[in-house]
Amino acid sequence: MWGGRFSTKPADLMQAINVSIGFDRRLAHQDLAGSRAHAAMLAAVGVLTSADEREIQRGLDQIEAEIIGETFPFREEFEDIHMNVEARLRELIGPVSGRLHTARSRNDQVALDVRLWVREACERSIDQLRALQNSLLIQAEKNADVLMPGFTHLQPAQPVTFGHHLMAYVEMFGRDADRFADARRRMNECPLGAAALAGSPFPIDREATAKALGFDRPTANSMDSVAARDFALEAMSNAAISAVHLSRLAEEIVIWSTPQFGFVSLSDAFTTGSSIMPQKRNPDAAELVRAKAGRLLGALSALLVVMKGLPLTYSKDMQEDKEPLFDSFDGLELALSAMTGMIGDLVANREAMRAAAGRGFSTATDLADWLVRVLDLPFRDAHHVTGAIVKQAELKGQDLWELPLEMLQRIEPRITAEIFEVLSVEASVDSRTSYGGTAPMQVHAQIARWRSQLSAS
Repeated sequence: MWGGRFSTKPADLMQAINVSIGFDRRLAHQDLAGSRAHAAMLAAVGVLTSADEREIQRGLDQIEAEIIGETFPFREEFEDIHMNVEARLRELIGPVSGRLHTARSRNDQVALDVRLWVREACERSIDQLRALQNSLLIQAEKNADVLMPGFTHLQPAQPVTFGHHLMAYVEMFGRDADRFADARRRMNECPLGAAALAGSPFPIDREATAKALGFDRPTANSMDSVAARDFALEAMSNAAISAVHLSRLAEEIVIWSTPQFGFVSLSDAFTTGSSIMPQKRNPDAAELVRAKAGRLLGALSALLVVMKGLPLTYSKDMQEDKEPLFDSFDGLELALSAMTGMIGDLVANREAMRAAAGRGFSTATDLADWLVRVLDLPFRDAHHVTGAIVKQAELKGQDLWELPLEMLQRIEPRITAEIFEVLSVEASVDSRTSYGGTAPMQVHAQIARWRSQLSAS
């Protein structure tokens, strides 16, 4: 490729560290799309003849057929996907292939290819997140009135419904999808035509290539066009955030499926056994989803460190963007698929959840709210009275609704038997009717809202 300037070939070690075809071959279809658009534009502005363009397009079509048919000869001697395509094009159509590289560089080629790949990855992630949300909605509707403990500090806090708990993740994954859509919008500018870094002296039409490749517009600065990888970093950051949400849900599935909790069960499809303990059913799919988050966070960190010290414009360091990028989205796509499957497979144990919902004095806040609402106590005073009642219940080993009225009145004489109407977990959950609350009516309302939103997207 640069034989006119260099008289000997690179050292074997230089070849080993320099070659990237082992991983950037994944950009083959994006590279071909860019080449097709570039050739058509060069012909339209008169830089290529129509005959030359037809030959180039014919050769590119044959290369794509070879790639699809897995007969394309990927060769390390040509370093990367761009030069592999160019070399094969020359073998197929002869010297006219060299005209394709007019008014472009590998710098804007790779910037284009990666941008196209990331754009498609964002679209796939949005689709997968929507599928996961739909799976969660189905489970939330089935379990809209199933009582369970809500936790803070992993300690029982207040009763909630399982449907409400699942809807929290619908909200999280909805924001994840929005972040990918926003990133896709921001990256939808075409760098092709920036050439090496300074633009081109040829009369190219960057608007035409941008339109042909589905971009909103061409990038506005040729140096930024080839130097920027923030679009990849933003997408990887979004993937890492989504992976953290997946990891939190996976952690809950791991906890919920233990015999100590017994809240949910997974079928054989998403669990494994033990090589030595025949009784075991391990939630390995959830554990592996949880682990994927660590890899995505590491991949994001790796690319941030690669980019942090690079002067403008292109440096070969940027070849190291692809492996963490690919690893991020490979991991995210697998984790999203696995989680969608697990949510659909999951079966809730209503009895175990209901029993746990009443433990740990989970309706203490309802008691305090009643003191404020009915006796007009300041909340801090009500909090103190409720704490004293909880202390007595703890000493006697009883739940709040099991305490005799006389004992409650020794702590606060104005308490009446009406208080027992708010101390059951059912009453607690049914009372939380504020917008976004855990009452089943609110859960159903949010399910309907999300179904409408997802059907419109």
